[in-house]
Amino acid sequence: MGIFTRTVNYLREHLGKTRARITSSLSSVLTLGRKIDEELLDDLEETLISDDIGVETTDKLITDLRGAYRDRKITTTDDIVPFLKEHMKSYWPERDRQLQTATSGPTVILVAGVNGSGKTTSIAKLAYVLSRNGSNVIVAACDTFRAAAVEQLTIWAERIGVQIVKHKMGSDPAAVAYDACEAAVARGADYLILDTAGRLHTQKPLMDQLTKIRNVATKKIAGSPHEVLLVLDATTGQNAIIQAKTFLEAIDVTGIFLAKLDGTARGGIVIAIKDMLDIPVKFVGLGEKPEDIAEFDPAEFVEALFT
Repeated sequence: MGIFTRTVNYLREHLGKTRARITSSLSSVLTLGRKIDEELLDDLEETLISDDIGVETTDKLITDLRGAYRDRKITTTDDIVPFLKEHMKSYWPERDRQLQTATSGPTVILVAGVNGSGKTTSIAKLAYVLSRNGSNVIVAACDTFRAAAVEQLTIWAERIGVQIVKHKMGSDPAAVAYDACEAAVARGADYLILDTAGRLHTQKPLMDQLTKIRNVATKKIAGSPHEVLLVLDATTGQNAIIQAKTFLEAIDVTGIFLAKLDGTARGGIVIAIKDMLDIPVKFVGLGEKPEDIAEFDPAEFVEALFT
């Protein structure tokens, strides 16, 4: 889309905790003068897994590292970090990480996630950037189970200057989605972002409600939702993977919005998500301000982790 202009320097500034953790753990293994042998490779493997890099990626990295040492492509521990960086970048396939849009009419974005994942703030960030680039954006407060949820989204909508569709607390969430779709068409909106209840992935009735909201959007606006974003809290580490697997069974998730990435030392979860889920990370949240959002770029992310 070309509207998310964050650079590797911005990512580097906001990934300090993750980078400090990875740097510290690698330094404890790659000590000066230590030779490359099976003991070092075992220690390195354990370290990468503990940094949430992911078992599959770690296994590939260690296998490739062993082969590179055998072929004398690397000779000392000083060669290992540059090797890791280049190979991590290469493990991400080329794929479309941009926001998918409608060919005509409003683009509908359905946003899901568990309570406390940073979902509402992530919606605000996305709406802010889209509106600041000239788009007409409407947000819909489909989380009618908590008065605070509607209030929070209302405050954000007023703060960033976008329209909101909402009903009273306890209303049918699918009815809010229905009215929001009608409003988006009538008002010529470019984007409609549907907030949903912060449901636990273990609660089937609530997951069924999420499916109902998606189906309402599909009936009202052809081809929608065009994007289904799952907000995951980066601070939860591997538990985020468990959440995502259950959401995948209820809705066709098209992308991950990884929130709170600046506030955790577990940013390696980005790489684990690549291993275990066939879903692209599309956006990362890097602070509390509306503009603290960046499109995810694998090469820039790896550079920010290790630089």
